[in-house]
Amino acid sequence: MNWYLLVLKKYADFNGRARRKEYWMFFLFQVIFSCAAVIIDSLLGFNSAGGGALYLLYVLATLVPALAVGVRRLHDIGKSGWMILISLIPIIGSIWLIVLFATEGEPGTNQYGPDPKQMAVA
Repeated sequence: MNWYLLVLKKYADFNGRARRKEYWMFFLFQVIFSCAAVIIDSLLGFNSAGGGALYLLYVLATLVPALAVGVRRLHDIGKSGWMILISLIPIIGSIWLIVLFATEGEPGTNQYGPDPKQMAVA
């Protein structure tokens, strides 16, 4: 839960770097909370083709932090944050973005800031 809160603390911070653990833990909590929102919407009868009201509110509330942590994750591997737009290419773009998010970060300081792994150890 600490990683999820860390991402929300950096709500719209597109600068710096994010470790793999920070990104993937945020992703895991996104999936869990999204499923919970869909279940609650179903129980309350708020179903629609695009999702219920609670689910849509949750997605809108976490859209900016999700983009920010994705950009910071790309910075950790030395890529520009604009690479996140590669996900707009159907199928292949999303697969390539997953590969990038799973890639080990650059050791040491890069153009986007110090290594978050070294900062966590210190």
